[in-house]
Amino acid sequence: MKGRRNPFIAREGIPFVLLVLAAIALASWFSMNVLAMLLLPVLGWLLLVFRDPRRRIPASPLGIVSPVDGKVIEVGVAPSSLVPGDATRIRLKIDSFGSYTARSPCEGKIMDLRGDLPVGAPARDSRGLWVRTDENQDILLEFFGYRFGLAPRAFLGFGERLGQGQRCAYLRLAKIAEVQLPLDSRALVTVGQRVTAGTDLLARLPHP
Repeated sequence: MKGRRNPFIAREGIPFVLLVLAAIALASWFSMNVLAMLLLPVLGWLLLVFRDPRRRIPASPLGIVSPVDGKVIEVGVAPSSLVPGDATRIRLKIDSFGSYTARSPCEGKIMDLRGDLPVGAPARDSRGLWVRTDENQDILLEFFGYRFGLAPRAFLGFGERLGQGQRCAYLRLAKIAEVQLPLDSRALVTVGQRVTAGTDLLARLPHP
């Protein structure tokens, strides 16, 4: 599947890393050692921001894994963005120096937030990742608080299948991630708990 074979550095960051490496090489070639030394912290910062480490995905078919590295700031019930009624909502504050790549909370098919919403669904922004599991349960992942106006960018399309914990989008320094689940899902985290993308379980879906 797409999104599985990324390098340690997210692909979106590779051009920036290569540019700084080239600048360091040129500065060293022309004996501009002070400039080369000044660029080394910039290179280190880029490697930290764009890092995309491998993660061990738990074997939990009904589990919902954290899409981001961060801290749980809310666990509760809120109006659903997909269907009339309420949903279980888990909100996470994203670690700015965590993994640059978001991961899918569950396995399933990517639905079209503009064309597949049922009649009566609340009006909403079309941005977000809607995944429908093989058990016909709907999971919504949304991001808020974009820095510098850069919204996260998905690199998978509507109709494609996602694996649990699979890379699915570039975070682009978003501040908040929100996961909406069926109302009868069981939350496994508490407010203040730190979680790791693709590894830690946020919740467990109800048995179909």
